[in-house]
Amino acid sequence: MTKPLTRDAILEALRSVNDPHIGKDIVGLGFVKEAEAEGERARAVVEFATPAFPSRDRVREECVEKLRAIGAAQVDLDFRTAIRGYRPAGRQDLLKDVRNVVAVASGKGGVGKSTVAANLALILAKTGAAVGLLDADVYGPSLGIMLGADGRPEVTSNNTMRPLDAHGLKLMSIAFLTTKDTPVIWRGPMVHGLIYQFLTQVEWGTLDYLVIDLPPGTGDAQLTLTQTAPLAGAVIVTTPQDVSLVDARRGLKMFEQVRVPVLGIVENMSSFVCPHCGGRTDIFRYGGGKKTSRELGVPFLGEVPIDPEVVIGGDAGTPIVVRNPASPAATAYVQITERVAAALGRLAVEEGGKSASFTLRWDG
Repeated sequence: MTKPLTRDAILEALRSVNDPHIGKDIVGLGFVKEAEAEGERARAVVEFATPAFPSRDRVREECVEKLRAIGAAQVDLDFRTAIRGYRPAGRQDLLKDVRNVVAVASGKGGVGKSTVAANLALILAKTGAAVGLLDADVYGPSLGIMLGADGRPEVTSNNTMRPLDAHGLKLMSIAFLTTKDTPVIWRGPMVHGLIYQFLTQVEWGTLDYLVIDLPPGTGDAQLTLTQTAPLAGAVIVTTPQDVSLVDARRGLKMFEQVRVPVLGIVENMSSFVCPHCGGRTDIFRYGGGKKTSRELGVPFLGEVPIDPEVVIGGDAGTPIVVRNPASPAATAYVQITERVAAALGRLAVEEGGKSASFTLRWDG
């Protein structure tokens, strides 16, 4: 005879279910906020630290399986997201209302860093999170074009600026403060001043994520941001060629020296898959990003294939995850974003980061 359901039995059953990203059980992590039994009905509220992604389907199935195994004829699971923030110690107390500040960086230009930043931010926003995107690539700002945003930010009575809206993102770029044909010819102190202004005089509001597109390399702008902004972590973008990988290593070492967690490496322009025959061509070689991540002991976040639609969408102001969300490139970006969000959630949980005061419902 099956024992009657109890709250303790439900919790014990769910204790054998692990968060797939953090690798610890959801009860021990404090994710099970409510549990109750009523006859043969088991009900639980599970609140995750990262936005809802497809991996939640596997967790839901496992929870149902474990609860049915203890005699639950009816299982009601309410999955929610409470995005937690991670703020490293020792940074200036800037961006107080931003829970997670993420830098997207590369050791050299031309590897698709801005494209990765734009699609990463858009996918996070699609989960229901509040997301901002800062184009800090002072000498080559391009996010305005990629996201179809143009105009000048509104200046408030407090002498602050309101970011533009682009596909549901709050977007700020130096391109909005200059003309299209005006080159930015600035020395270090001027660059420092502009970036500090973006961090302190832009009305970002309350954000779950602020994604910052850094300039390529390891110069003044990068050092200003890494030493000033409360960066939760950095994503390094590279391509498979050796010359790009060498520069990616330098960028990664810079973040290590300033004690910013490296969330992982993205290999962009990984290969070309023919849309007609399905054949794969490694135009810029293949696998260098994964090899580098192993050698340096950082996660490999994923690889993005070469897709002409990425370029077309960027020029048209509709990034690939908006233009063709079912494409292989868009699918790769979704998987990469899931891993980035999971890494941030893991940092928040392990370092004691506090969750937001609200939850995002997930009906997956």
